[in-house]
Amino acid sequence: MRVKSKNSFILIALSLYCQQGSSQTLKEQFTQAFSKNDTTAEKKILSEWSKSAHDDPDRYVYAFNYYARRGMTEVMALTKQQPDSKSFVLKDKNGQVAGYLGSTLSFNQPVIAKGLACIDSAIALFPNRLDMRFGKVYLLGKVGDYDQFTSEIVKDIDYGQTIGNKWLWRDGKLLDDPEKFMLSTIQSYIRQLYGAGDNEMGNMQLIAKEVTKFYPDNVECLSDLSITYMQGKEYDKALDCLIKAEKIAPQDYIVLNNIAYCYVLKKDKPNAIKYYELVKKYGPDEAKQDADERIKKLNSE
Repeated sequence: MRVKSKNSFILIALSLYCQQGSSQTLKEQFTQAFSKNDTTAEKKILSEWSKSAHDDPDRYVYAFNYYARRGMTEVMALTKQQPDSKSFVLKDKNGQVAGYLGSTLSFNQPVIAKGLACIDSAIALFPNRLDMRFGKVYLLGKVGDYDQFTSEIVKDIDYGQTIGNKWLWRDGKLLDDPEKFMLSTIQSYIRQLYGAGDNEMGNMQLIAKEVTKFYPDNVECLSDLSITYMQGKEYDKALDCLIKAEKIAPQDYIVLNNIAYCYVLKKDKPNAIKYYELVKKYGPDEAKQDADERIKKLNSE
């Protein structure tokens, strides 16, 4: 069974303010049509726009949003595993869970490709627009193309160095504290890769390495990098990253907890207990309780 996608998200933010009347610009007309999900009007406006404004960044942004939304369809499906989205639990006559009815996204790859082509053209013309770059990354993450997702993030990190991270956003405005914004957003992308499973640890490592190459004091990415090394059983490399992070942020309980866990994996009980004690000293209540339980377990072995 298929239903129309709600598409409550907008990949690259569109201004939702629209003036009424014949004096509306193409941008305002498209925004109004987009808000109503009026495909016919959107296509007509984009066609007219393409003939009159080849150097207008909004034309590319809006076309990208158009194709991205058209390339996704929400599909209702029965699954044995509970989906990440909201779902209904289906039970058999004995009251046992028989499956789940939930929604997932289906992708029309040729249409998605048109959207990506639009935003590639935009980035070539306006390379300092981080909203365009991150819009592309977002879409690649949505469709699960994590290799290209990672490649684009690495490109963005590298390009940021060439412009001193003087990134622009919607309407060509300079971002407030663009470096901090870029790095915090990249951290959310790394978490997305982590959530995608062990198969994406290599991509997670590529991004973390690229960040720490230019920002060696980035504690979060040092910790991210250590996780990828631990997953690959390269415990000494993991510890190197974590000890660097500890020197920068000696009271960061997440770093301390990761160090303790790494020592557990290395079967170094004294050092594991030492760092779990530090977690108890600096961490919040939940982390303290978990560390205490882990210490008790280590002492009982």
